[in-house]
Amino acid sequence: MNKKLTFERLFKDYTKKYISKIILAGIFSVLVASSTSATAWLLDPAIDKIFINKDQTLILLIPLAIIIAFSVKGISLYIAKLLMINVSEEVKKLIQIDMLKSFIKADTEIIETKHSGNYISNLNFDVNQITRMLSEAFLSIFKDGLTLLGLLIVMFVQNWKLSLIAIIMIPLASITAKILGKRMNKVSTEAQEKSGDLNRYLIDLFKNHKIIKIFQREDYEKNRSEKFVNNLKEKSEKIAAVYIRSAPIMEILTGIMIAILIFYSGKLILSEEIGINNFFSFLAAMMLAYQPVKTLTKVNVAIEQGLAAARRILPIIDSKNLINENADGKNLVFSDGNIVFEKVNFSYKSNADNQVLKNISLKFSGGKMTALVGHSGSGKSTILNMIPRIYLPDDGNIKIDGHDISEINLASLRKEISIVDQNTTLFDDTVMNNIKYAKPEATDEEVFKAADLAMCKEFIDNLDEGYNTMIGENGVKLSGGEKQRLSIARAFLKKSKIILLDEATASLDSETEDKIQKALNELTNNKTTIVIAHRLSTILNSDNIYVVDDGKITDSGNHENLLINSNAYKNFYERQIKK
Repeated sequence: MNKKLTFERLFKDYTKKYISKIILAGIFSVLVASSTSATAWLLDPAIDKIFINKDQTLILLIPLAIIIAFSVKGISLYIAKLLMINVSEEVKKLIQIDMLKSFIKADTEIIETKHSGNYISNLNFDVNQITRMLSEAFLSIFKDGLTLLGLLIVMFVQNWKLSLIAIIMIPLASITAKILGKRMNKVSTEAQEKSGDLNRYLIDLFKNHKIIKIFQREDYEKNRSEKFVNNLKEKSEKIAAVYIRSAPIMEILTGIMIAILIFYSGKLILSEEIGINNFFSFLAAMMLAYQPVKTLTKVNVAIEQGLAAARRILPIIDSKNLINENADGKNLVFSDGNIVFEKVNFSYKSNADNQVLKNISLKFSGGKMTALVGHSGSGKSTILNMIPRIYLPDDGNIKIDGHDISEINLASLRKEISIVDQNTTLFDDTVMNNIKYAKPEATDEEVFKAADLAMCKEFIDNLDEGYNTMIGENGVKLSGGEKQRLSIARAFLKKSKIILLDEATASLDSETEDKIQKALNELTNNKTTIVIAHRLSTILNSDNIYVVDDGKITDSGNHENLLINSNAYKNFYERQIKK
């Protein structure tokens, strides 16, 4: 996306609705420019009438006019900045909301392609660059551009010859701004990457804090942290260095310009082509013009930063999901609840050469429990995740009661599916809200019943604030078994017709597992249940068992049949007995 298209997109989607405030800020910028120019112009009559002709009638009026000019400038500048800050923060809010919506709606596979730290950097670092472009750069174009124009008019009124010499600085400043802008584009992109690296490391640091302690890797992590912080520091330092690089160039140009002007104006004064009052008014205008020229030199740098950030953000907002929600599709209507995979192939988009599922065909009978067994990485969890369409098959079809799920309204499909995962996901919220997440409209009584069925009541009653206890990030204040039971309580509350159990009892001790198994039996009664488990108790209860190996179905049948006919299953079973 080029600069023009990026500008148009930012204006159309985010800035256009605040155009009235931007215009108002522009009007106040006109007042800033007018009052600044008036200050320089007032020096002409001040010197001529008061100091040269000693006219006492203007000795109060001109100083009063100067006070008014400065007051108008100060108040107008404050209001203009306030308006643009408001606009930029509103735009920042809209962009962040759009990004968060994109993250929430994105296919899981898209989210998994990049570390969350990089997304956080996009959300904060990049959006702040756009905000700065709006609040500082665009206001400077109005304010300093008009101020420079007004001061140039004053300069030409006083003496056009001196003015022609002075404006040579403007194209020189423009060339400087263009060169620095290109450099800033590259450096700001590098800084964003280092910001993402630091965020990524920080998330890993908190997530794996216990592991760091157990394996005594504190010194190693200290060195790593210094590396990430130092890398970002170096890039931030480069941004700051590029940003201020215009200052010495402008100082040198201004010094040369003033020296030339004093030399030439001295000759003009001696030849009486210009009066002292005209010269001082011109000099004041030129000195005041130095600041807007200097600021405008930095504007291009800020704009390049903002545009580079926008080019990283807009593709995230525009990303299209491969999984169609089928909002206008027919709703899923259960009859028998049979789930059938027909010659399904699957590979992750990030690693298309590695096929995870290979020509899978299987049937999960409605109202029955089917188990998937096999080595880690054989494709069992992928099969589970394809039923709620978390992942899409590369080839083949998945049908429920004869209906292709790719043609069914996605919301109606997922409404009938509950999952209890081995990697229990909880929110930094209360116990009540974590259970109710499955059904926000549920009454407290329904939540209590679900918790009771999932054997949660005992440990919840022992918490300081019971159901109102905040459980911390991903339930850090709870044990693994307690977290898993909360996950099971959510499934009870949802009352869906398809139950997916991915190592649902993996974190439970034997005594608790026996209790939970009874609860799971009630949860899965007369429901289509697919379970991944290494526990024999779960496998033996299954009506049918599929053996998955390297993305293929190698055997199927009940426990007794597989012990006789499947060496893979027999080895799996014997390993479980030895445990």
